[in-house]
Amino acid sequence: MTEILGTQPAPDTWIVYLTAACALGLVAFRRLWLPARNAITIAHEGGHGLVALATGRRLQSIRLHSDTSGLTVSRGRPTGLGVVLTLAAGYPAAPLLGLGGAALLGTRHVTLLLWIATALLLAMLVMVRNAYGVLTVVLTGAAFLLVSWLTGPNVQSAFAYAAVWFLLLGGVRPAFELQAKRRHGGAPDSDADQLSRLTQVPAGVWLFFFHAVAISALIGGGRWLLGI
Repeated sequence: MTEILGTQPAPDTWIVYLTAACALGLVAFRRLWLPARNAITIAHEGGHGLVALATGRRLQSIRLHSDTSGLTVSRGRPTGLGVVLTLAAGYPAAPLLGLGGAALLGTRHVTLLLWIATALLLAMLVMVRNAYGVLTVVLTGAAFLLVSWLTGPNVQSAFAYAAVWFLLLGGVRPAFELQAKRRHGGAPDSDADQLSRLTQVPAGVWLFFFHAVAISALIGGGRWLLGI
């Protein structure tokens, strides 16, 4: 427990920049982004599920699909603050997780971050109800677990920085993808459109909210990671 809660040495500056460049490459290049986006979908659907539970709704299932879409089903009142917060939690989940991870790395709690990530993935696994979703979560969780157990501080640090950079940078792209789909008449039942129907606030305002959270998290988290 002391090892988990303790601090680890900060990585060399070149490692911080290298992991940022690697994460940016995964996000910027479509062929790399399509498989890597599964990790963002895990965070997205996990955000829906976590807030559903926090607002007193009954979480029934989470599904993750090979096209990197997902579906979280919860039961409760069809209107009201609980369902609004649950729907609103998806797109901000990855950037906010990245921001939290950056805060931990900024205080040199590398091992703690890896174990928290593993615990969250294990908790999510209980609610996943399709084979592809189980496989995706298990592989992601196994990566964090194996790095935590079998590697030294330098590898753990590089892995943690890469993961957090990816959440921060990868958390920005989905809102732009949704915006592009809506511009061409697609995604009529997106989170933004469902929120619009529930709250009478235009979907564009919700899209702006998703953008604002993601970009703010990237700026704040990036400053922590870069130590500026």
